[in-house]
Amino acid sequence: MAFELPNLAYAHDALEPHIDTRTMEIHHGKHHNGYTNKLNAAIAGTDLDGKSIEDILANVSKHSGAVRNNGGGFYNHSLFWSVMSPNGGGEPTGDLAAAINGAFGSFEDFKKEFKAAAGTRFGSGWAWLCVGKDGSLCVCSTPNQDNPLMDVAECPGTPILGIDVWEHAYYLNYQNRRPDYVEAFFNVINWEEVARRFAAA
Repeated sequence: MAFELPNLAYAHDALEPHIDTRTMEIHHGKHHNGYTNKLNAAIAGTDLDGKSIEDILANVSKHSGAVRNNGGGFYNHSLFWSVMSPNGGGEPTGDLAAAINGAFGSFEDFKKEFKAAAGTRFGSGWAWLCVGKDGSLCVCSTPNQDNPLMDVAECPGTPILGIDVWEHAYYLNYQNRRPDYVEAFFNVINWEEVARRFAAA
């Protein structure tokens, strides 16, 4: 069973002005598609063929760099598209809001920590809101296409929110102003989906 590029739940221009149409077209259609195809090529004919992406990433240290990089790229982007929405923004509610307040003190304090993780990640990578093994929330960042599901992660856990801080995610619209892009991301976060992932984790 080959992995397939997931369809977006919204049009390429739906996240304007926060994330521009051309970036969405290239990011989803070229970058994510490329990770998907290269992942399929890397696992074809191996014992990883037919395994879930979560199972593959859980033991990624045993696999090739191609599996690690492209498996991470496939998973990370699949999560990224799902936690954004044209109707996003605002703040979480319910159990997720209570957990954020419990872990960080307030939503504003969480936002500061998340923006710092995204803003200070050197080079390319991701920032995450994760559920740890003990059920608590934490913020961290990972290099390249790594993520907290991987057995090589410094911050193991289940990611429920992630932002891509590779330059291809924002350079057309924001150039070198990564903090502006991270701030804009908060206008499109789909908190309902993040809450669903929190409950599942």
